[in-house]
Amino acid sequence: MRSPKLAALELKRFGRGKLPRAALVALLLLPLLYGALYLWSFWDPYSRLDRVPVALVNADRGATVDGERIDAGGEITRKLHDSKTFEWHEVSAEKAAKGLEEGAYYLTLTMPADFSEKIASSSGEDPATGALQVRTNDANNYIVGSISRTVFAEVRSAASANASRGFLDKIFVNFSDLHDKTAEAADGADRLKQGADKAQQGAKDLADGLDTAKEKTGELTGGLQKLDTAAGKLKTGTRDIADGTQQLADKVNGAADKARPFLKDPKQLAASAELVADTAKTVNKHFDTIAEKAPAAATATKRAATGADAYYTRHCVTPGAEPYLASCPDLKRVKDDAAEAAELTGDVSTLVKGANGDLSTLKKQLGDLEKQARDVVDRAPALTADLDAAVTKVNALNTGAHQVATGMAQLHKGLGSASSGSAGINAGVGKLGDGAHRLDGGMYKLVDGSGELAGGLHEGAGKIPDYDEGQRDSRTEVMADPVRLANQSLHKAPNYGTGFAPYFIPLSLWVGAMVAYMLIAPMNRRALAAGASPWRIAVAGWLPVAALGAAQVGLLMAVLHWGLGLEMARPALTVGFLVLVTGCFAAIVQWLNAKFGAAGRILVLAVLMLQLTSAGGTYPVQTSPGFFNAVHPYLPMSYVVESLRRLITGGDLAPVWQGGAVLLAFTAGALALTALAARGKQVWTMDRLHPELSL
Repeated sequence: MRSPKLAALELKRFGRGKLPRAALVALLLLPLLYGALYLWSFWDPYSRLDRVPVALVNADRGATVDGERIDAGGEITRKLHDSKTFEWHEVSAEKAAKGLEEGAYYLTLTMPADFSEKIASSSGEDPATGALQVRTNDANNYIVGSISRTVFAEVRSAASANASRGFLDKIFVNFSDLHDKTAEAADGADRLKQGADKAQQGAKDLADGLDTAKEKTGELTGGLQKLDTAAGKLKTGTRDIADGTQQLADKVNGAADKARPFLKDPKQLAASAELVADTAKTVNKHFDTIAEKAPAAATATKRAATGADAYYTRHCVTPGAEPYLASCPDLKRVKDDAAEAAELTGDVSTLVKGANGDLSTLKKQLGDLEKQARDVVDRAPALTADLDAAVTKVNALNTGAHQVATGMAQLHKGLGSASSGSAGINAGVGKLGDGAHRLDGGMYKLVDGSGELAGGLHEGAGKIPDYDEGQRDSRTEVMADPVRLANQSLHKAPNYGTGFAPYFIPLSLWVGAMVAYMLIAPMNRRALAAGASPWRIAVAGWLPVAALGAAQVGLLMAVLHWGLGLEMARPALTVGFLVLVTGCFAAIVQWLNAKFGAAGRILVLAVLMLQLTSAGGTYPVQTSPGFFNAVHPYLPMSYVVESLRRLITGGDLAPVWQGGAVLLAFTAGALALTALAARGKQVWTMDRLHPELSL
């Protein structure tokens, strides 16, 4: 009998009563218990985290910074409620601690009283770190603690980003303010440079003007010194004039005092003046007679004087010549008078002879005197008034001369002070000129420096960023969270269940094959007894379970797809591959049962545990101890898990083809080993008749 017929006969046994039929149905549904139920329970636990009760303690008092109220605790509380990550219960710190201990809450999140203050301190002088306090109790559930650490890492990052965003926003605002102020400073530097240019030109003009002023003040000093010298001379001259006018005034006043008595009687004065005029006229008339008689008178008086001298000498001087006369003294007097008269007449004669021109002048003057005397006669009645007027004028002249002398003395003193002051001014102007020249040189440097300052400020303003509100927001957001995880999955599993399906599906199929060989004999006893071919026996024992496995695959994948919503990238290839998987598992389980009998069932469980722990279905196999890494490449489920991941979520099919080849090799090998076991089973031994262990 051929293997398919033997397999069909084996399956027909399940149609001979209700219990076998129920067993067959249970056998078909068994993978659902492991596959569908497990995946259902793990399908998407993160979508139901809002059902996990956790305690939230918001003790934050808030803070005020620059007049703005900050309530970081309240903001985080609102965001946590909106996120629906957990079932948040806002309670007191005492109730939260008690609930965590008793298991009412899986974890507690506490925001301390100074939470906002510490966050706001990031922009102050003493920044501090705000701490979110999370407490878990692994005695309640370890996985919740792991999940919470992931969730609150994101909460902490968001809170830190918010704190940094406020701090950085102030920085960018300050950048803008700094840019504006630098631009203003640059404009001011431009104006400074313009002003410095004007000031430099003004300093140059000032220096030139002070040079000119120094030259002119030098000239002024020289002129003032000359004026001072001239004023000194004028002072002396005016003082001499004042002294002269004083003398004149004194004489005039004295003469006036002497003349006033004569002027009291104008008639007498007129008569006297008339007498003077007549006398001058008479004298003027006799000047010619005097001129004629003077030589003869001189000769006569000289002759008389000579005779008197001789007589006196003969009688009174020469002893013995003549008798001495008693009248000698009188003679001496006569002699002397005669000599004097001779001398006088001689002088007169000489004068007349040598002063003919002077006599003419004298005659003219006597004529003038006569004329003036006649004028006095005419003016005698008004002379008193004229004298008083003349005295008044002389006195006024004297007073003016004294005033002029006093003024010139003051002028001289003032000019001396002015000359000294002018010299000081000249020296000061010289110093000012030197300072102005230094100022001019400094202004050149100031112009250059202000130009460099303006250029530097403009360049600096160009380099300082000036962000508008949108640019500040974008840059603040980037700098607050400068590194973001670009989490891009090439073939993303939509949920937790899809990610674990490659692990639970082969588990359920292995269990299905294991239970199937509890109901179906790994080798047909009739064929063994009939001495059929070992290969025919092996295949005949494998086909029923493989067929049931194919049915299990169809039922399981239908429930997972339409019941739970499992989406497969390659549905047909997935189902075909799973048929190969269940055939491989059936062959391995068959061999273990055929070879080892009752002990083989235990080995089936052991192999299942070994595969589950080394397949890398949950964590990467590299995270497992070295033993599991060592056996990982030699177990079929390792290739099944890897291939199903590519078939369900997508990806390169190279692991699928490799896994298919490995499974075919395992299947062929297991069937060959089962054939060897069948050959051995065709020989009856005492162990077969009386097994040591039966299940």
